[in-house]
Amino acid sequence: MKEIVIPKEKAVFWLDRHGNWHNRHGRFELPRIISKFHAAIGRDGEGYYLSQVNEEVREKIYFHHEDTALFVFDVLMGAKEITLILNTGHEALLAPETLYIQDDALYTRVGGERIRFAERGLLKVGPLLEDDGTTCYFCFGDKRVAIPEICAATPEPKKKEPKDAP
Repeated sequence: MKEIVIPKEKAVFWLDRHGNWHNRHGRFELPRIISKFHAAIGRDGEGYYLSQVNEEVREKIYFHHEDTALFVFDVLMGAKEITLILNTGHEALLAPETLYIQDDALYTRVGGERIRFAERGLLKVGPLLEDDGTTCYFCFGDKRVAIPEICAATPEPKKKEPKDAP
């Protein structure tokens, strides 16, 4: 199959730090288009891209993102586990040990990918967060896990990754 690759320097859209798509005219507003863009996100050695197949041609467009290209858009609370619904439509089980805070945002890592909690995802896990004034904790069932706060200049925590990737 023929492939057309557009480098991110030529992309006419980007993803902001909250998971919203933009172009020179502003923030995307049509839910159908927004969902299609999120679902088309992929990653390879060159970075994050959107791809689609048109007849016999695969188009691959690398794009800029302010923070990360992956976001927790929703959270499903089970009796014993929590499932994260990503902007791509993929699901991943939350491993509380992978949570961290950076620049007042909550993140996790799944399969080596940095994933930021978008507003709705954060609202869903909010009731599970406790703060004693010095440390923030994630509390679910009988688990109470301290969430480290990482400075921007500090490398991200290296922790055991869950086996299911987005």
